[in-house]
Amino acid sequence: MNANLLTLGILVALALGLIIYSLLPRKQGERDIVKRRLWGRRRTDEEAQLQARARESATGELVRKATPVLSKLAMPGSDEAQSKMRLKLANAGFRRPQAQTLFLASKSALAVIGLVAGVAGGLAAQMQLTSLAGLATFCAGAGLILPDLWLSVATSSRKQKIRYGLPDTLDLLVVSVESGLALDAAFKRVGEEMAPVHPELSEELRIATMEAQMGLRRNEALENLARRTALDEMRSLVSVIVQAEKFGTSIAKALRNQADSMRIKRRQAAEEKAQKTAVKLMLPLVMFIFPAIAVVVAGPAAISAIRAWQSNPNFGGG
Repeated sequence: MNANLLTLGILVALALGLIIYSLLPRKQGERDIVKRRLWGRRRTDEEAQLQARARESATGELVRKATPVLSKLAMPGSDEAQSKMRLKLANAGFRRPQAQTLFLASKSALAVIGLVAGVAGGLAAQMQLTSLAGLATFCAGAGLILPDLWLSVATSSRKQKIRYGLPDTLDLLVVSVESGLALDAAFKRVGEEMAPVHPELSEELRIATMEAQMGLRRNEALENLARRTALDEMRSLVSVIVQAEKFGTSIAKALRNQADSMRIKRRQAAEEKAQKTAVKLMLPLVMFIFPAIAVVVAGPAAISAIRAWQSNPNFGGG
């Protein structure tokens, strides 16, 4: 017991001594060493941050200067082609003013990279001049087409997401209109409510609401909505709403009928995909599964026949 108390007292005394020593004023030399270490570490961190900022600013400045030059290389010649390109970018969800410039610059940059890669590969393979020119042209054309393919995939994916969200959105619109909300207020409320589930469709609805609030006629705002989404279902919905307002019929009833129609179409599309599954499975079945089954079933019989033929050369002969 006394030994334990003595050990505890020694530990407490050591702890108190260390605490007091840490609080005592240090000598000037020790303080200078600590300050130099802290200042050196702080200066190193600041220099690293300044270098990183300088690299980012230099890269950003280079991109800003090179983007307009590269975009002019792939710029469409006519205003109609430029309008179509802006519409394609809007269909994919890119509506910023610099979206077209960045897209065209990416096409030019990938074309130049493909050209350089093709020339380098041809020179490394020691190709003839004709083959080298063909390879370089192919690589440059592939680099020029790749952004268009990516844009097409992005547009199709966005359309599919909007198409899946339309029936549920129409149900909420029907409930909102039948509860007494005006059509513009219903669009705004449904756009806010559908943001966590279908953000693409919610964004389009909110843009249409903002256009109507800024003074654009409702019919024009809805037509712009159909043009931005580029969906047949959205065009039919817009036409139904416009006709209901024009002839004075019930908008809620028209929206409910449209929602039922879209839900039936979605179910029919799912059934069609299910029916196509059997046809699509034929190729992997023939290429991968049937050969394995043939090996398992006919393999032992083939091995037995080979052994019998090796043991008796006249096996199966006349």
